[in-house]
Amino acid sequence: MHEKCSVCGLKYEREPGYFLGAMYFSYILSIPPGLGIVLLLWRWTGWPFNTVMIGAFFCYLPLVPVVTRWARVVWIYVDQYFDPAH
Repeated sequence: MHEKCSVCGLKYEREPGYFLGAMYFSYILSIPPGLGIVLLLWRWTGWPFNTVMIGAFFCYLPLVPVVTRWARVVWIYVDQYFDPAH
């Protein structure tokens, strides 16, 4: 990840642990696709629920980097909205 935005100069990680708040957005962004995968697997396969959850976990793994990036972007926007001085 770059230290600053090449266009506007915004410093991305203002302090240690800055992106800790992005965890909450990551969780929120993960619920809809995770639930969708679980419901599709359960309906299409007829597997027991425990097996469906394990299968959904492995199906969701490729989406983790994308969701992490989106969560960081949303976190930066929220932070800039409430504290635009930095």
